[in-house]
Amino acid sequence: MGHIFGRTTAHQIPTAVKGDGCYIIDSKGKRYFDGSGGAAVSCLGHSNEHVKQAITNQLANLDFAHTGFFTSEPAEKLADLLIKHAPKGIDRVYLVSGGSEAVEAALKLARQYFVEIGEPNRHKVIARKQSYHGNTLGALATGGNELRRAQFSPLLVETTHIAPCYEYRYRHESEAPFEYGWRVANELETQILELGPENIMAFVAEPVVGATLGAVPPVEGYFKRIREICDQHGILLILDEVMCGMGRTGTLFACEQDGISPDILAIAKGLGAGYQPIGAMLCTDKIYNTIETGSGFFQHGHTYMGHPLACAASFAVLTEILNRDLLTNVKQQGEKLAAHLNEVLGQHQHIGDIRGRGLFRGLEIVADRSTKKPIDTSRGIAKKLKAEAFEAGLICYPMSGTIDGKNGDHVLLAPPFTINDDQIVELVDKLKTAFDQTL
Repeated sequence: MGHIFGRTTAHQIPTAVKGDGCYIIDSKGKRYFDGSGGAAVSCLGHSNEHVKQAITNQLANLDFAHTGFFTSEPAEKLADLLIKHAPKGIDRVYLVSGGSEAVEAALKLARQYFVEIGEPNRHKVIARKQSYHGNTLGALATGGNELRRAQFSPLLVETTHIAPCYEYRYRHESEAPFEYGWRVANELETQILELGPENIMAFVAEPVVGATLGAVPPVEGYFKRIREICDQHGILLILDEVMCGMGRTGTLFACEQDGISPDILAIAKGLGAGYQPIGAMLCTDKIYNTIETGSGFFQHGHTYMGHPLACAASFAVLTEILNRDLLTNVKQQGEKLAAHLNEVLGQHQHIGDIRGRGLFRGLEIVADRSTKKPIDTSRGIAKKLKAEAFEAGLICYPMSGTIDGKNGDHVLLAPPFTINDDQIVELVDKLKTAFDQTL
């Protein structure tokens, strides 16, 4: 691999040379079905002609203009389109280059907002265990996955973490789903009162938890109660839709399905569909107006934010999703994928739960279905499953540490929104092959 410092030094990986719809082709001609969109990125698949043309057209006019001096037409058009479809109250878009940057911007904006309204004591963040919000230090500190945090813990700002809304493992048999959601949401209020409401600036959560839990959706009513608690104590609700947003769950914004609006929202991944690096932090007009009428300057920024090529690509991606009614396809094909997963793997002795929304699905791997006991960590199931799936020509996203950052395994699926019926069968068949070889 020459002089590349890759994600692992343990082995060499193939060289990708071409994209073809739902497939990536390596230098030896092997085709891989992109069943996880990389990491829920490639929502349109690969080599979409409309997006490629948009990038080429923009490059012919303007490559780069620093946002300290200029705005650009692609940035303005993208922001307008996002706000047109955004949750109620969301009015401004701050464009960055990825998900971690979007979350960092959200945290900094929350802090500056409270400083500017005269509540400088508000600085603490509450998030959830087994969450993931990015790899930069602020985002990593906010995330609650111990596996990813461990070696960097001396560098991380202290963050309080409450229980996730994880029905499969933590809802009592005597509880209705709504009762469970209410109970676990109230942990937020308990923690707020313990820390002092006057010290809390934000609660951060993924509407559908992606990488660390494996497409875990909330139960009905959970986020409405969370919204009530935040409002009651004057705390900002930050939703991280970096992985689950931009149509992945069947609506452009994942929180639409829970009937709430956040104060600040982070998006990325599907926003650019992999064609350019891009992310965004969106906020309410109330927060923006506070900065506008106060200091007039958000004390934050990145060199490549609002990049014209990235914005042109993103606008084309969203146009494809909306104009081709791919959100309907996500819902329909998502139900078909769930049905076929249940048909083929639903009774598998080592599959404890199949869950998710839209084309965002997760399977939890267990040693025993009846007890939900996880497989011993020494077996390295997630790592083996990834290797076996790759050998079978399937890209998927297995992860270990599902339960507590150490124990438990799952696999995440996030195929392109364009997936057809035959490709659903192909994906599930290859995944079953991988399971058979691994387990």
